[in-house]
Amino acid sequence: MREGPDIARIASLVGDPARANMLNALMGGTALTASELALEAGVSLPTASSHLSKLMEGGLLTLARQGRHRYYGLAGPQVAGMIEAITGVAEAVGPKRVRPGPRDGAMRVARVCYDHLAGEQAVAMLDRLVARGILLRDDIEIRLGPAAASHFSAIGIDVGAKPRRPVCRACLDWSVRRSHLAGTLGAAILDKILSEKWARREKDSRAVVFSPPGKQAFERVFLA
Repeated sequence: MREGPDIARIASLVGDPARANMLNALMGGTALTASELALEAGVSLPTASSHLSKLMEGGLLTLARQGRHRYYGLAGPQVAGMIEAITGVAEAVGPKRVRPGPRDGAMRVARVCYDHLAGEQAVAMLDRLVARGILLRDDIEIRLGPAAASHFSAIGIDVGAKPRRPVCRACLDWSVRRSHLAGTLGAAILDKILSEKWARREKDSRAVVFSPPGKQAFERVFLA
């Protein structure tokens, strides 16, 4: 047996269609119950419970209890980044499952990726922040530029704290196949967009839909 990380074990957990659907449902950043995840996976509740136990044992999920309810969520941004990256590979080389309606188009424009913004708008935002020198990029590493603290402070985002996870992180976008901004800064920007009501979460979807005035405000702040 080779030493090192057991990639095959993680791949087998993610590779099951029902478990893959559960993990993808949790990419919206909202914790879900076993019943809700069973519906997402198209399986019975006992079968869903078995799948969830395996995902918990594999370290891919967390469990929170509130009263009589149990809520499952992704174990962290590293797991979310893995799911987003796998989705990108599947989009590039794998067969595609087609669903009717405009939701997929909306997902490509803007969507939630765990706790930050993804899609065409998010990729354009990262490109512009790098072009202006607010963020500095060296291959896949992203860090704050000299003017970053004052720039983000002016729009109500504090980047001076030292969080437990990275402030800036590149996350490969499956729909654009280029990186968008993750990390605590990416999460703070999504919070800003939603709190200002520039955009809203589409019901039962990860899609983020900008209002016309909200789109103008987002572009003025992040794309100008």
